[in-house]
Amino acid sequence: MPHTSKRAEADAESLLAFLNTLAGLQSLDDQLVELVKMVSAITDADRGTIFLHDDTTGELYVRVSEGGHIPEIRVSDEAGVVGHVYTTGVSLIIPEAYADSRFNPEVDEQTGYRTQSILCVPIRSRRGELMGVAQALNSRSGRFSQHDLDQLELVMQQASIVMHGSVSVARLLDSQKKDAEFLHVVAEISSEIQLGPLLRMIISMVTRMLSAERSTLFLHDPKTSELYTEVGEGLGATRIRFPHDKGIAGTVFQTGETVNIPYAYADLRFNPAFDRQTGFFTRSLLCVPVLNKRGAVIGVTQVLNKIGGTFHSQDEIRLKAFSSQIAVALENARLFEDVQNIKNYNESILESMSNGVVTFDAQQRLVTCNQAGQRIFGVTANEIVSQPAAQFLGEQNAWLREKLQRVETERKAAITMDAELVVGNEKRSVNVTVLPLTRSQRDSLGSMVLIEDISREKRMMSTMSRYMDPGIAERLLKAGEEILGGQSQMATVLFSDIRGFTTLTEELGAQGTVTLLNDYFTIMVDCIQKEEGMLDKFIGDAIMAVFGTPIAHQDDPDRAVRAAISMLRELGDFNALRATRGQKPIDIGVGLNTDQIVTGNIGSPRRMDYTVIGDGVNLASRLEGACKQYGAHILISQNTLDMSRDTYRTRQVDAVIVKGKTEPVQIYEVLDYHTEDSFPHMRDVLELFRSGLDLYHQRQWDKAIAEFEHGLELHPHDKAARLYIERSRTMKLNPPPDGWAGVWVMDHK
Repeated sequence: MPHTSKRAEADAESLLAFLNTLAGLQSLDDQLVELVKMVSAITDADRGTIFLHDDTTGELYVRVSEGGHIPEIRVSDEAGVVGHVYTTGVSLIIPEAYADSRFNPEVDEQTGYRTQSILCVPIRSRRGELMGVAQALNSRSGRFSQHDLDQLELVMQQASIVMHGSVSVARLLDSQKKDAEFLHVVAEISSEIQLGPLLRMIISMVTRMLSAERSTLFLHDPKTSELYTEVGEGLGATRIRFPHDKGIAGTVFQTGETVNIPYAYADLRFNPAFDRQTGFFTRSLLCVPVLNKRGAVIGVTQVLNKIGGTFHSQDEIRLKAFSSQIAVALENARLFEDVQNIKNYNESILESMSNGVVTFDAQQRLVTCNQAGQRIFGVTANEIVSQPAAQFLGEQNAWLREKLQRVETERKAAITMDAELVVGNEKRSVNVTVLPLTRSQRDSLGSMVLIEDISREKRMMSTMSRYMDPGIAERLLKAGEEILGGQSQMATVLFSDIRGFTTLTEELGAQGTVTLLNDYFTIMVDCIQKEEGMLDKFIGDAIMAVFGTPIAHQDDPDRAVRAAISMLRELGDFNALRATRGQKPIDIGVGLNTDQIVTGNIGSPRRMDYTVIGDGVNLASRLEGACKQYGAHILISQNTLDMSRDTYRTRQVDAVIVKGKTEPVQIYEVLDYHTEDSFPHMRDVLELFRSGLDLYHQRQWDKAIAEFEHGLELHPHDKAARLYIERSRTMKLNPPPDGWAGVWVMDHK
């Protein structure tokens, strides 16, 4: 197994372990502490920071930070580097912080820390909503790489799923606390918690205690700038809406001042149209504003017709007191409704989870089990509620009961990976996390068990995603597991290799070599996956990829050729960037062959790899190696050329017999990636080369040499022409035997 594959596997295991640890933590703060450590670890940064977004203030703030104690920092969600990343949703790598106009040096002044380089990525929820920004400062290796950015984005993508749930739980707990306060206030008035009945009861109490004939509550609609009746004693089904600056109610709403009118029709502010609309005759009127806890007017309470006289100052005091209760009731009832919505939302999330979630109380009796848990255990909710853990889990799962007991005693999370869960006569492979549930006073509420069923499909998905885009892997899984058992199919194999890599490694050293390979592989693999090819493996600095397996396309040879051309073009851009840094260019060779190959999971029971084998694979590798001999960058076989649907700029360079074979293979050089600068006078040179090759096959050595030399005058760097000049001179001195067909025997791999 190549070192890079081992590293990828180690990274995946590390990420999985980190996510399990993250999910096992009790609070959002604890999760953020671990997340910040992970940011620093995976990017090799001196410091990591998580900025969360405060929706109420429009700010980004630091909740935890690694690298020493610092005071809390709050910045506008549009300010600085983090503000830029948050508002644009685009990750950034800044090699020199103080040279970037977006960097705010005041943060360094505030913390006493010196920022040099910055890596910053957005944090998104599962639904794509921006939650904040993750930032790594000062790469210990000197410069953050694209690999660092990719790794950090991957960690944030996965961690945000856990964080989003923790944020939701935190909000739910906060809302439940506020809801409890609301229920306490409501209990002082009545046992009714529904907004409509509650307000009707309050208004009824107002009417009765103030000895009035009618009471009305007008609420403000900011969307329409109107006041409307929510509850009106004696109005029946009548509802009234009017501009928020009209009438007595409008005056009170605008000024926030109480109005007490002993004779309504004698006051010019009174609008008799309401009486005509309702059929009621207003004599006296008392109207007070309804203020929310921020002191803003949200409506008015109006009482009509004091029985036996007019409203006095004591009535004003009583009505203000009742109105304050109305404001509390309104806000708390709406909050309660929001809490219910959040609760329903979180329950929906819980039910939609593929992992089982089972909760037990402090006496280890089952409280809840979501649908995934019911599916895993093969039960229904009615069968298991209040069952003791020992009865629910059974004797065969004693290990899980022991974990429950230990978590209940120690109040610490416990994680078990790839454990065996026995359900009936079936054994399931599961990952289990047991978490303690506590009150704010640390009193035990019981335990929660998270169960991930590691099905064969998940195992296959994990395996296949290492080789190809996850979307392709998902399509493959739908085709069935038997495809991994081995099959023979037509496919195009691609090999590429860096020229002079050993010399490069000696110059770059270990760290520079790893950085170079990471940057190089990122570019090359993107070219392969854009054409939906499967990355088979990295072999040192070499790449092996396959087009046509495990999912075939009608144009797989074209996809492979286009990928090779793209690799050379992207390499040109990469080398141009390296030149600006004073670094040497990279040169590669690519070999392609289309043939019948064998695919499947190959290896030992302890370690399997999905790969391809066969003579067609070997020939692609030989063609990659032959690029050096012909001075080519892309060589393809006759099979690949014949099965391609598109037209490419190619030339036949030879007919060869590879080591271990007896039949010759025609090989062609693909030249589409060249520019006029890299291959001048291409049309004329190719025509001269084709003419020279025909003369070579006709044994007209001198004429062939003349054609090749003419081509070299137009393109002095054409190594293939020089090769055939040398061969022609050799053949002239040592003529080949009769029956010679111009075939060259490759005696090396």
